[in-house]
This record gives sequence, structure tokens and C-alpha cells, in this order.
Amino acid sequence: MEYKIISLPSFYFAGVSKRVKMQFEGVNEDIAKLEREITTEQREEMHRLLDLPPHEIVNISYDSDTSFMKEEGYLTHMIGVLTTHDDIKPILEKKQFEESLWAVFPDNGKYPESMQNNMAKIYSEWFPSSSYMLKTPLSFLFARCTEDGNAYSEVWMPVIKKN
Repeated sequence: MEYKIISLPSFYFAGVSKRVKMQFEGVNEDIAKLEREITTEQREEMHRLLDLPPHEIVNISYDSDTSFMKEEGYLTHMIGVLTTHDDIKPILEKKQFEESLWAVFPDNGKYPESMQNNMAKIYSEWFPSSSYMLKTPLSFLFARCTEDGNAYSEVWMPVIKKN
């Protein structure tokens, strides 16, 4: 599997969030609705704050009822940016994250199927065979979609070296 390990300083996720049903395949309509509800002011604030890789608006999933291992229960989903700024306007929520290593998994293919398959392979193939383990049950991703239904995407996960 293609991947790279990068280090990020302490940062905030800044964006809008909602508790949504866990869904492994297809488009999660609750997340699509959350994206449609982002105001112009919120979007402008996200772009002002954006100062860390991957320099994209990302989808962040955390606080899963099942640690992302079962397709049941709920998780918190945030659409936002990574930022080192601490002057985040109250129109956005923020979640602080400590300095960490991140495993980054790129993918190209039909969206969202290829990205979702990539995520499944990270858990089923990469983690069991790599020298890293998941630091916190959390991930973020972005996808750049094209008109033909394909996308370049990246899944980012916080990791630590196995002992």
C-alpha cells in the first residue's frame, strides 16, 4: 500500500460538526446535508485559517461509538481545516490536537467507492503488517473529484510506532 509518514505540530481542527450514523459505504446523507449547510461566512473563516497540510477543507471523523470497527452507532463528523491559529471565530467549532505523526494514504479511483476501499485496506492490511499503530481512533480525509466520477483522495491517520 502506498503511504507516507509526516509530522504535524499541535493544531486545531476548525469547522462545523454533527453526530452522524456510522456508514461504511456510499454517500452519508447526514454528512452531505452538513456540507450544504455551511454558510459563506463559515467557509471564508475556514479559508482564512487554513495554514497546514494538506491545505484543503477536510472531513474529520472521530468519537465513534465502535472505534470505527463496526458499521453501527454514531460518530462525530466535522468539515473543516487544520490550523495553528488560535483566533478562531465562534462561528466555527474547534478541536485541539497534539503534535503527532500521521500516516497519509493517497488513492485515485471512483468516488466514494475507491476511497472507502482504501480506508478498509488501511485497517485490514496496513495496520496489521506495518510498524505503526493507530494513536487515536480518528481520521481525516479530502477528495478532489472530477466530472467523470473519479477522485484523488488522501486519508490521514494519527500513528505511533509499535514497540
